[in-house]
Parts: sequence; structure tokens; C-alpha cells
Amino acid sequence: MDTFEELNRKGFVDERIDPTIDLFEEIERLKKEKNAIVLAHYYQEPDIQDVADYIGDSLGLSQEAAKTEADVIVFAGVHFMAETAKILSPEKTVLLPDLKAGCSLADSCPPHLFKLFKAKHPDHVVITYVNCSAELKALSDIVCTSTNAVQIVESLPKDTKIIFGPDKNLGAWVAKKTGRDLVLWNGACMVHEIFSREKVTKLKERHPGAKFIAHPECEDAVLELADYIGSTTGLLKYTINSDAREFIVATESGIIHQMEKANPGKTFIPAPPNNNCACNECPYMKRNTLEKLYLTLKNGLPEVTVPADIIIRARKPIERMLEISASLGL
Repeated sequence: MDTFEELNRKGFVDERIDPTIDLFEEIERLKKEKNAIVLAHYYQEPDIQDVADYIGDSLGLSQEAAKTEADVIVFAGVHFMAETAKILSPEKTVLLPDLKAGCSLADSCPPHLFKLFKAKHPDHVVITYVNCSAELKALSDIVCTSTNAVQIVESLPKDTKIIFGPDKNLGAWVAKKTGRDLVLWNGACMVHEIFSREKVTKLKERHPGAKFIAHPECEDAVLELADYIGSTTGLLKYTINSDAREFIVATESGIIHQMEKANPGKTFIPAPPNNNCACNECPYMKRNTLEKLYLTLKNGLPEVTVPADIIIRARKPIERMLEISASLGL
């Protein structure tokens, strides 16, 4: 796999694009020419969401990728998501518009350190949130999502000892919901940790009719204020089904594009961070642009690969999760 630096030296990243071309048309043409599909996470910029074949959360997109007959998957998201697509579709070519599109949560749990952490608790079942590296998945017994984390934990006997990682906030929320004593890895998402309880409280006072909805990766002090807590997809569905006309949204603000499209006439307010920066936007997600997406399709680079042994080991905990979810009718 070419590194970002190697691609940069080749001129791939800095390749000039004819300003007169219609990128939307060119991307559609290249998709047909190369039998490719574009998957976009909810946190991508609106233009990328609008050109995507599928929009969703990380695991759902990878499952869609596994179903498709396309030869090429362009994953407009972050690196671990592209890895998950490769794990579930090892025979397909998986491309990522920017190799530097990483993840603060995944980075907060280096696999070599987690392996030592796991060794200190040899009698524990390891459940990891899907938002982690392929290597971390390979060290796990079961993978979960923010949608099914509670049910996955509850599916295990009550005397089962459990390590939950890498997100301590999601783990703490699951522990509270299930009443289980989980051993938590001390990791977190930089976006979801930045929301301010004080500023959200003041915003709720200014918008008394608004529903405050939050992702469980947020800190407990913020979650205590929420009218609804759920995954990205869950938050979107809640806005569709709710009679409320205003929503304060505590997750990455990219999801608001889909909320507005699905709910004409409703108002969506990004929850404020605890400083004056645009920290409710993920800088890694936003590294992907329409221009980079076009160049990725055109050049077939950069490609995301996963070692065969990691694919085999990482696939097992994902399949275990899917089996449990199916048995529970999730």
C-alpha cells in the first residue's frame, strides 16, 4: 500500500483538476466505468453524501459493501471503516480518498498496549466497539456498535467478566443501562468529548421546545441532559418519528445534512463545544473532499489493505456480533 508521503511525491494528492469539469458527472461516469460504488458516512461533507450510493454508519456501510457486486469500494469515511469493509469484502478493492483520515478514538487504543491490558484480565470476554482498528478487532471476542452494544452485553451470562473498549463513555453508558460491571479501556472520541454541559443547558433554555439528542460517545454529564440517546442512525430515525420541530444535536454535525433532507421544516442546532472552535466537526472525516473522491476513482489510489491473518481473526468477532444480533432479532 502506498503511504500518503509516497502518493504525495507521485503528485497524486496535489494533482490539478480541470476547473471546468463537473465533478458530480465525472464521478458518476467513473463509477460505471470501473464498476465502483461510493460509501459515505453520515459525517462526510454534504457534497460527498449527495454523490454516494449508500449513506450510513460505519458497520452498516461495510455490510452494504459486502452485498454489492461492485469490484471497487470507495469508502468516504475514516481508515478503520475502510479496513472493516476490507475485512468483510477481502476480494474487493477498497479505496480511501485520504489516507490521513484517521480517528481519534481508534488512535486512543494502540493494539500493542491493549494486548497487555487484555493479558491482565485473562478471564474476561473482550467486547470492542466497531470504531477501532482491524488489529484491535483481531484481539476481540465480540464486536459491537452503538446501536447494539447494550444488547450484546446483556446477551452474555450475568457472571461473565467483560472488558469493553475502546470508548470509555460508550462503555460507561452501557454499564449504566445494563447494570454490569465492565472493565473499561480509557479511550474517547475527541468530537464527542468536547460538548459543553453548561452551553447545552443555556441552549435548551433559549429553545424550550427543542429535543436534545445525543450519541452515547458523549460524556455522562452531557448524556444526563438528553431527551434521547442513540447511534447516529438512531438519532436520525428519532428526528423523523418525533413531533418536535427543533432538535439540539450532540454528535458530529455532518449528520444534520441528512436530518434536514429527511425533515423539511424542522430545525437542527449543533450542540456547542466547550470552546470557540468548530470542534463538533471531525477533522479526520472532513479530510475527504469531492475533489479527492474524484481523484481516487480516477487513479485507483490510495488503496487500503489488511493482512490476511488479521482479516481472518478480525472477521470472527464481527460474525459473532452478527449472530447474536440475528438471534435477538436486531
